[in-house]
Amino acid sequence: MEQNTDTGPKAKRKDTIMELIIDTADLDAIKELDAFLTIAGVTTNPTIITKSGKSPEQAIGDIIDYLAPDQKLFVQAVSTDFDGIVAEARRVAGLRDKNSYVKIPVTREGLRAIKAVHAEGIGVLATAIYSPEEAFLAAMNGADYLAPYVNRMCNYGDGVEAVCDLIDMLAVQGMEAKVLAASFKNVDQVHKLILAGIPAMTVGPDVIRAMVDHPGTEIAVNEFTQNWKAAYGRETLFA
Repeated sequence: MEQNTDTGPKAKRKDTIMELIIDTADLDAIKELDAFLTIAGVTTNPTIITKSGKSPEQAIGDIIDYLAPDQKLFVQAVSTDFDGIVAEARRVAGLRDKNSYVKIPVTREGLRAIKAVHAEGIGVLATAIYSPEEAFLAAMNGADYLAPYVNRMCNYGDGVEAVCDLIDMLAVQGMEAKVLAASFKNVDQVHKLILAGIPAMTVGPDVIRAMVDHPGTEIAVNEFTQNWKAAYGRETLFA
């Protein structure tokens, strides 16, 4: 029998395409990026919503009004006790007919709440994750998505490597939870996790723009336009 010695990125190919999610409550930024990119949804958190300049109800409502039904919305619980988290999770689940997920931090109360709301059929994104172990335990409790804070984890070691370990841990154990990496500081962190086969990531508008707006591309386009105009006196393909 021929042995498969394929290694590297080709060995990690999968059937599903990574979900790219925008991490913001800025409706203008959501509209801007969704117009030319394939965006799977929007994540928010309490800090992001406070920066929107709107009431929580308005900020969340505006996003809901804009999103297509198949785009996902992730809203974080603010309460920190079990009963409060569960109550807020139920409210989040009722915001839309489908594709609404409650974000729950992986504290002891949060892990308890993840078990409870999962049993009710509510979608959960376990968040504020700083280690693969925290994430794995949340997956065992039924979390659908796991949000490790990549850049913040770099304060305690190699955040990218830790997330890669988490991906492997879930695969080895046959867990269905998806890693939805969060807290990116630069494009290189995004690059490495895409290469590692990350199932989903939520990225702030500034980092997404940096992924798109490479200065070399603008230089090349300007050169093409200038050469064309010099030769044909116009900036369009056909007269």
